[in-house]
Amino acid sequence: MTRLLSFFLSLLLLCSCNGRMVSSAEGQGDTVPMKYATLLTMVKYKDHMHVTIKDPWHQGKILHEYDITHPYHRAVVFTSSHCQLLYYLHAQDNIAGVCDLQYMVLPDMKNRVKKGKVEDCGNGLSPMVEKIIDLKADALLVSPFENSGGYGKLEKLGIPIIEAADYMETSALGRAEWMKFYGLLFGKEREADSLFNKVDSTYSALKAFAKRLPKGKSVLTERKTGAVWYCPGGQSSLGILISDAHGGYAFASDKHSGSLPLPFEEVLDKAGNTDIWAFRFNGVKPMSKQDLLNEFYGYDGLKAFRLGNIYECNTTVTPYFEEVSFRPDFLLRELIQLLHPGVNLGGLKYYQRLE
Repeated sequence: MTRLLSFFLSLLLLCSCNGRMVSSAEGQGDTVPMKYATLLTMVKYKDHMHVTIKDPWHQGKILHEYDITHPYHRAVVFTSSHCQLLYYLHAQDNIAGVCDLQYMVLPDMKNRVKKGKVEDCGNGLSPMVEKIIDLKADALLVSPFENSGGYGKLEKLGIPIIEAADYMETSALGRAEWMKFYGLLFGKEREADSLFNKVDSTYSALKAFAKRLPKGKSVLTERKTGAVWYCPGGQSSLGILISDAHGGYAFASDKHSGSLPLPFEEVLDKAGNTDIWAFRFNGVKPMSKQDLLNEFYGYDGLKAFRLGNIYECNTTVTPYFEEVSFRPDFLLRELIQLLHPGVNLGGLKYYQRLE
């Protein structure tokens, strides 16, 4: 009986967008071509779009499946990068509420909240459920995490939870391609296709431009956190971006697509002679070399520190996270200029040299 029930359930796909059940044998559909995204599949049928999101943490498993039959109009968006994307797609009016407003570098969104046009729904990890109910939201756009244990009270609201796993793509263009999914959700398919084609072509042109330049400077990213330094793996999105910028990276040959938790001694040994150190931080003021030494005295062992080739990106005032998630061409342009002194493609937008 249990096996029979399991077999029957495997033939059906639960739709969390409109509550109806969909047979996996409902007929042939047209698969939307994906050029870079590996976790997302979209199949267009006569009356709906079927979307499958692979589980990025468990190979061969499905994270979520949706049937999209109509656009959403009142979404609560949990991340600043997706808020910015909806601005790019001219769908900002579809945002009814946001979480983690204090971390957003989006003046218009803060102004909308101030005027009462958008509701501040509190902390993304513990949102104000009552506010979400009062908003009559028709979708919740959230970022899933491995072993998160689910979404608690949000799962009981009957509001579709859109699991935005785009950040788990291993390439920057793969993540950007998810805008096709989000464009579909909010009735902005044409805008999303147009924007992605622009991102793709611009990125490709910049990559080709960088390849024609002499080999650029080498770069070390991030800072020591606790006992380890999280360096991007060679096949991570940032590792690939550095390669596409034709720059040097001490861990370029590494095959990991995630971060490498390394002790400082190993970073110093393998990347201590790196030309440029570029990191992101969240602070009320720019950092100084003394601030860095106060944080960890070992930084002065880095060649880039000693020569003053240090660049910081203060994400409190710079829209780094908002923009580069779906505009990797912006970040590639930044890296090319950072790693190829003398090349000017409009100047640095996110990083500034530490004084």
